[in-house]
Amino acid sequence: MDSQELLAFVVDKADDMKARDIQKLDVRGKSSVTEFMVVCSGSSSRHVKSIAENVALEAKKAGEAPLGIEGQDAGEWVLVDLGDVILHVMQEDSREFYQLEKLWG
Repeated sequence: MDSQELLAFVVDKADDMKARDIQKLDVRGKSSVTEFMVVCSGSSSRHVKSIAENVALEAKKAGEAPLGIEGQDAGEWVLVDLGDVILHVMQEDSREFYQLEKLWG
């Protein structure tokens, strides 16, 4: 998949799991690590973990295995690194505190 297709895939799979307020951030030229970030919220630590796990599992099935997954233990903020796209799944309090959209937007 190219980066645009992967971005659409990640958004679709997060939406399948009822992720809230899904935002796509184009960070090309701002980050040397990735091209896009997807930020979304889950209603609880269990919901955050399940969104991240589902996206990672579906990506692996599609031949795009994650390079890494961080934060699954606590479930406050789980990051799924898919190379050209990084998914941030956060509980509302963490998302409000870190304001990634403002930082990278």
